[in-house]
Amino acid sequence: MENQIRFEPSGKTVKVHVGTTVLAAARKSRIHIPSRCGGNAGCLMCKVKTDPEHAAALSSLTPAEERKLGPLARQGVRLACQAKILGNAVVQLPEDPLKAAVRKQLQAQAEDDALW
Repeated sequence: MENQIRFEPSGKTVKVHVGTTVLAAARKSRIHIPSRCGGNAGCLMCKVKTDPEHAAALSSLTPAEERKLGPLARQGVRLACQAKILGNAVVQLPEDPLKAAVRKQLQAQAEDDALW
């Protein structure tokens, strides 16, 4: 059985088999999610977020996720290497730090320009 997962903000969607991890689905769709631990919940680099309406489309939190994420888990944050796709899912990828810095600088510049 196949399900779809959509990665936001790109909107890219890929079909995968039930039980595929979010990280494996991202790799299949050529979306980069950083990871250093080989999918063992060790590095915490592969954090993604899902909203409550799509949370049931992912497997339950693993004990490793609960330990590692702590209070973030209650905010819908998951480890892509541990969360398995059970239904049609949507996950939010964090913004690239460099892109975030550029975006903030451009916003600040636009605000300054608006003052003149």
